[in-house]
Amino acid sequence: MKQLEGDLMELHAPRTNVLKARRDFFDRGAEPEGLAPDILRSWLRCAERGFDSHARPRIEPVGSSALRDLHERNDELIRHSRPELEALAIEARDTASLVILTDASGYVLDAFGDPGFAGKAAGVALRPGAKWAEASTGTNAIGTALVERRPIEVRGAEHYFEPHRILTCAAAPIFDPRGGLRGALDLSGHAAVPQTHALRLIRMGVDQIERRMFADRFDEKNVVRFHADPALLGTPQEGLLAFEGARLVAANRYALRLLELDWNALGARSFGDLFEGRRGLEDGRLLTRSGATLYAKAPPRPTLVPGAEITPPAPHKHAASPAAPATRAHFDAATNANLRRAVKLVDGDVPILIQGETGSGKEMFARAVHAASSRGDKAFVAVNCAAIPESLIEAELFGYEPGAFTGARKSGSKGLLREAEGGILFLDEIGDMPLVLQARLLRVVQDRSVTPLGGGRPTPLDLRLICATHRDLTALSASDAFRADLYFRLAQFTFALPPFRALADTAGAIEALWRGMAHEGRSLAPDTIAAMSRHAWPGNHRELVGVMRAMIALSEPGETLGPELLPTSVLGAPGRPRNAPDREGDLAALTRGAMLAAIEACGGNVSAASKRLGVSRSTLYRKALGGRG
Repeated sequence: MKQLEGDLMELHAPRTNVLKARRDFFDRGAEPEGLAPDILRSWLRCAERGFDSHARPRIEPVGSSALRDLHERNDELIRHSRPELEALAIEARDTASLVILTDASGYVLDAFGDPGFAGKAAGVALRPGAKWAEASTGTNAIGTALVERRPIEVRGAEHYFEPHRILTCAAAPIFDPRGGLRGALDLSGHAAVPQTHALRLIRMGVDQIERRMFADRFDEKNVVRFHADPALLGTPQEGLLAFEGARLVAANRYALRLLELDWNALGARSFGDLFEGRRGLEDGRLLTRSGATLYAKAPPRPTLVPGAEITPPAPHKHAASPAAPATRAHFDAATNANLRRAVKLVDGDVPILIQGETGSGKEMFARAVHAASSRGDKAFVAVNCAAIPESLIEAELFGYEPGAFTGARKSGSKGLLREAEGGILFLDEIGDMPLVLQARLLRVVQDRSVTPLGGGRPTPLDLRLICATHRDLTALSASDAFRADLYFRLAQFTFALPPFRALADTAGAIEALWRGMAHEGRSLAPDTIAAMSRHAWPGNHRELVGVMRAMIALSEPGETLGPELLPTSVLGAPGRPRNAPDREGDLAALTRGAMLAAIEACGGNVSAASKRLGVSRSTLYRKALGGRG
């Protein structure tokens, strides 16, 4: 705990006159007074490298092939980070900033947020493929957090290079359960815009990513969960330890801090080295060797005693299927009835199509169908056809033989269709699939087999297919933008999910969603629920959950949250009265949701999104971004 306290003290060290510190350091060669210790250490490292603080560092983003390789090598990190990127993107848009994911070397993998700031950030190469390591880019939150291996905030003039003074950034490193540095999560904005809670939001996001990695790698029966505060059991702040036999093989940062250990303990310590036998696992307490009492949650089959043997977790066969997304959905009675019908259809090998606005819970509906179906113990492989670049989607879906194209893996790739063997393949945003691939998918659906790129024999497939879209496939088929023969194959039965604003009891739905959040005793005040009920929620459940997460981050456990914590976009944009349906408004909201989804899928690149949608940049700015609060 001493290390944690030290980290927090250093994180909140007061920022003095940074301009004076710059003059002292760069002009006089003197050690600046009052500069945050982590910033000073970084400046000293940059000076030792001979960097000229007045120069503009050359940051050349890698090409598309190299970026594709980066994404491939960091697939696990990207999958586990995507829910947090999507949630933080709401905060980023509200504060004119970007949320950024990098690999362990500082290469930007993804960036989401405010498209206006994204254009400005591109001027300093803050975009996918750019490398923001401290050794090449000077003091910055991403690179310095990776070097220091701890959360860092770098504000304005604290950046080493003068051109980067326009930025204020907060970043935290991401570690896997075995202590490996995997990357960093960052929130960057303009230095003139206060980012009061940026570092706290980033730390919470990293906690969720690391927790997701832990759950993906280790079976529940091998994991002990504990904390000094029983109220924090089950939250991202609980300590996690994984054992093989009696040997400690994995941990999260909170467990190491609670036990005053470091990553060197992995592989070198046993359960008996850390705790007094198994006493307490049954009654929810653990006694450490140092005499401290911790509150614990035992594995389903507690066998963690000195010398005990535990079966190592089986390797995950379906790595392409990420953990269920953080976005939740509240289904009304009619949707739940449709869910039961959908299960019967899927079990009967009838392809189904789910239609609904962006954020209305289409993937959650599909996952619920999978869980309740006869294939619930098999793979669920989700593919967002709008999020995968057009140049990659064919290889991602159908797989490829070794050497099929430049940049292909030497071992080839099974492809996501074969990853779903025996289970369910969920094709989200099917309306965005390129026409040339629609023909190949039709052949797969008809023949129940897939042929990888580069040749090879067709492989028989046994899977069930669920598709989803926010677009009108009937209209697309009529205009030849979507193959009619494929449409009739995929949409043998269609389910329409209502937008959040159309629910009969939005207040009840808000309360139900809130109960499903890890809010640590927080509650929503009645006037807060009333204000949230008046909002139209064009982003539906996804937008609502994002706002709830932000409110949790901006408050303390046990607090009653008032409407002042709601973003201005919610307080200032009430929805239409329920007794006055507005089809034109519904269409506008649907159009804006589709445009925003395309912008997010293109990493904030408005030009790329306009090409994807076939509309002009000015139209995209006016209809998607002009009304943003």
